Amino acid sequence: MKNHPSMNKELISLGKWTSEKLDAILHESSKINDTGLRIDFLSKQFLGTPYQESTLIGDMNTPEVFVINLEGVDCFTLLDYVESMRRSSSFDEFRENLRKVRYRGGEISFKNRNHFFTDWREFNSSFIDDVTVQIGGKKVRSIMKLLNQREDGSYYLPGIQLKDRLITYLPVDMIDDAILCKLRTGDYIGIYSEKQGLDVSHVGIFINEENKTYLRHASSLKEYRKVVDQDFKDYIAEKPGILVFRSKE
Repeated sequence: MKNHPSMNKELISLGKWTSEKLDAILHESSKINDTGLRIDFLSKQFLGTPYQESTLIGDMNTPEVFVINLEGVDCFTLLDYVESMRRSSSFDEFRENLRKVRYRGGEISFKNRNHFFTDWREFNSSFIDDVTVQIGGKKVRSIMKLLNQREDGSYYLPGIQLKDRLITYLPVDMIDDAILCKLRTGDYIGIYSEKQGLDVSHVGIFINEENKTYLRHASSLKEYRKVVDQDFKDYIAEKPGILVFRSKE
């Protein structure tokens, strides 16, 4: 099912799925009472899905198109889709919830799109909690950043206003087994970025399965280029820190 973006403001590419199959998956997931396990079930459906960047349409010079592209995902659109599905029991509900998750107030425009991971906390606080402090306690660090501005003063995203935002993250060297035990399956993980103007460099989903921990994410690395599960501790070992967001029941 595909619509041409020049004809209307919606583009749907379901890839291996049909709307009927999605209905069935979403109906099944809605019976899973535990939010984290529901996110695990839904995100597992994406394992092996090709990594594809720039699937969304819209910038300061191009009208925004409402895109549902399940053929290929990047790290952030994967989370968009999973969180929207988590709140839905049918394809129609998923479509409506995706508008709310991706856009402030559900209003489809480039300016209203949640471009940064911390936009989720800022504008979707009714269904997303920032639990970084809850997990890290006194081990967390906070830094005020001017999001969207590079070191040379240029914008990462022309047409999007600069945002002063306090970023709280848990340094990787502070993450021990006691901290890991506080993470839950289904937690959304942001990899803190030390670059000026960015909050995170990558995002994924924490999975704890049979006492093994994984980051489920859309990997852009050449050896993967798809949605994979990687050992969580190995993945974050060389990273500066993490932010942890959690879906509300």
